[in-house]
Amino acid sequence: MITLDNRGIPPTSECPEGFTLQDMVGDVAGLVEHLGIGPCRVVGTSLGAFITQELALSRPDLVRRAVLIATRGRTDMLRAAITRAEIELHDAGVELPARYAAVVRALKSLSPRTLDDGEAMADWLDLFELSPAAGPGQRAQMDLSTLDHRLGAYRGIRVPCQVIAFADDLITPAHLAREVADAIPGAEYELIEGCGHYGYLEDPATVNKVMVEFLTGAVAR
Repeated sequence: MITLDNRGIPPTSECPEGFTLQDMVGDVAGLVEHLGIGPCRVVGTSLGAFITQELALSRPDLVRRAVLIATRGRTDMLRAAITRAEIELHDAGVELPARYAAVVRALKSLSPRTLDDGEAMADWLDLFELSPAAGPGQRAQMDLSTLDHRLGAYRGIRVPCQVIAFADDLITPAHLAREVADAIPGAEYELIEGCGHYGYLEDPATVNKVMVEFLTGAVAR
């Protein structure tokens, strides 16, 4: 398995001057070509899923199968408002207390099942509190959250795709992920209950099971 640090996030260049989603798609394509491993299986979550679905569309020669976790193909009213609010907060130079920022992140990213588990929440809050503050590269990534309406374009994807959604996801809700699966011809759709946006960490066993079955072609659906 090969992972990469997207541009904007150290140790990769922060690119504070900004970049586009297509720049990030080009980064992944360049890595696959540099390593000589295409076509390969590609997995992305959230912004990584946006990159993966665009890569499957523009460079199908590099993608054998694609898994799109917690994705969407358009920006609705609430997601647009969240992005604008986060950008305005960052640009105002307001630095939230670390513990407060950790609590907000938990409420946005985790399921009620996890939020109600006191022992688990102690660990999650400690982890979030230790996370570094947003730098210039993360600010550039915020602009990419306002995704253009791409569902029509995704009807042109021809590589096998699986969309994994989480029932309690507030950031990329399941109904928006379902739209992506419906747009991509032949795409499989998996809805995992009891998970929020970080469902791959809340229930890794279930996520890994359905993902590996798809990537290996172990289950015909």
